[in-house]
Amino acid sequence: MAELPKMVSITKIVQETPSIKTYYLGYSMDARPGQFAMAWLPGLDEKPFTLTAAGKECAITVQCKGKFTRAMCGLKAGDRIGIRGPYGNGFDFEGVKSACIVAGGCGAAPILLLAEQLSAKGVDLAVINGAKAGKECLFKERLAKTTKDFYITTDDGSLGEKGHVTTVLERMFNGKKFDAVFGCGPEPMLKAVFEACEKAGVECQLNLERYMRCGGMGVCGACAIGKWLVCRDGPVFESRRLRGIEEFGQKALLKSGKEVSLKDFAEWRQ
Repeated sequence: MAELPKMVSITKIVQETPSIKTYYLGYSMDARPGQFAMAWLPGLDEKPFTLTAAGKECAITVQCKGKFTRAMCGLKAGDRIGIRGPYGNGFDFEGVKSACIVAGGCGAAPILLLAEQLSAKGVDLAVINGAKAGKECLFKERLAKTTKDFYITTDDGSLGEKGHVTTVLERMFNGKKFDAVFGCGPEPMLKAVFEACEKAGVECQLNLERYMRCGGMGVCGACAIGKWLVCRDGPVFESRRLRGIEEFGQKALLKSGKEVSLKDFAEWRQ
């Protein structure tokens, strides 16, 4: 039986970038970095969001780009939404002594708690944060506090290095050995990160995105990738499983169940 959402109040809203907001909720939720929660707007829909704060006060971070998220972005402190979770497997960093985190766009949200926890554990950490433009570089201040090895790349060169996160990652592989690479962002970027890690002989864990209908219950199959379900078996997948997923970096399912290219999937998600 599906868990019912709990109606909770929005206690604070932070404008992170021109298109992204973080919603702090008056609700306690313990979660591992990389796990997600389902947010519900009565009469509209329910969608998955990464937790960017956990514990006594949880938070979700939302980019205003679709019908649901535009409605979310119209809410104010004091308004109420439904929340349930956490779901998914999260990142596994047990025993990791040195790591590189790679984020692209909104992918900075799923790795924020990871970076902060790795830093608190004294892990030798490097972080590469990519964005289309400097004004949309998410959580750059908080991520910069986690390590001295912090890099920003932007497509337009308006902040940091112009270019792709993988260029910086490959350059770092030439001079340093990491126990693990963790990443989240657009799937073509993640595919490139995976291939760079395979070439360098470094294991990675990547947080993938798919359309989720049931949200963590693993019953509808909408988020299938290969033989796995992103809501139940992910959203974090390690190198061992990624090697066996032909659809990774290639295809995804629409709400109707139709298989399409990642380009078409990304356009549909708008």
